[in-house]
This record gives sequence, structure tokens and C-alpha cells, in this order.
Amino acid sequence: MRTLTENDIRGSFVNCTKGEAQRLPMPRDLDERPWEHLDFLGWRDLSAPDRSYLVAELDDGRVVGVALRFPAVKRGFLHRSMCSVCLTVHPGSGVSLMTARKSGKEGREGNSVGLYICTDLACSLYVRGEKLPEPGGRFEESLTVEQQIERTRGNLAGFLGRL
Repeated sequence: MRTLTENDIRGSFVNCTKGEAQRLPMPRDLDERPWEHLDFLGWRDLSAPDRSYLVAELDDGRVVGVALRFPAVKRGFLHRSMCSVCLTVHPGSGVSLMTARKSGKEGREGNSVGLYICTDLACSLYVRGEKLPEPGGRFEESLTVEQQIERTRGNLAGFLGRL
């Protein structure tokens, strides 16, 4: 992913108003992010524990941002869920169902799309082995890392396309 500025990020949101996008909390470490290892930029809203944000650069070069909501449900440690973006398995609340309001008229009517995704939004790092999940969190695959990255990007693009 190419390096994004705060203006790039704020201008990319498709499911909130321009005013809402201007008020979103930005990550403070944009200059320190490993952009070359990211398929998307994701961060949690520390002031609102049920909100997260995701910004991705699509294959056509467009940058698309979405505001996400998720329930603050705590699951037992023995419960395991798989991220539908990077296919990493996490115990407890390591995977969350995050929902995004659809863009346009459908969003104004209250329609949304959901996605099970790593709660810490570190899918890119899990796929590349830069961040390790709990033991057993990544299955051994016959796909190369590059193929897994392409699958991750495709899964994310599919979600964004439904918005």
C-alpha cells in the first residue's frame, strides 16, 4: 500500500459525511506505519470502543475508507473464530463481526454489510508473518505468501464492493 496522508484518509470515506470524516480520530503514528507491508490501514477509535476505521487502496488506485462498528461482546477464551479477510484464527474476542453502513441511499435507509475480521485489524501483518497470532492461529497452506496476500486483498475488495 502506498503511504497515505491525513487528507488522503479523510477524503476516502464512502459511508459517512464529509463532516463526520473530518471529525474522525486519526492514528498518531502514520509516519511510522509499515506501509509497504500493509494491504489496508486499520485503526480503533480509542474514545469509542465500538468503532474502527479501515482504509484500503484498490487495484485501480482508488483509496476507499469505511467506518466500522462492532459489538463489545467478550467471548470466552475457548471460543475460536476465523477472520474472513486473512483466514487467521483467534481465541476469544480476537475476531469481531464489524459492520459498515452502506454508502448512498441504502446507507441512509439503515442498510449495512458485515465482515468477520481480526479485531486488531492486523490482517496484513498476520499473512506476512510480521505479527504472530496465538499458537494454531495460522494454518499451514500450500499457497505462497504472495498468493495469500492476493487472497487477502481480494477478500477485502469483495467486502468493500458490497458497500
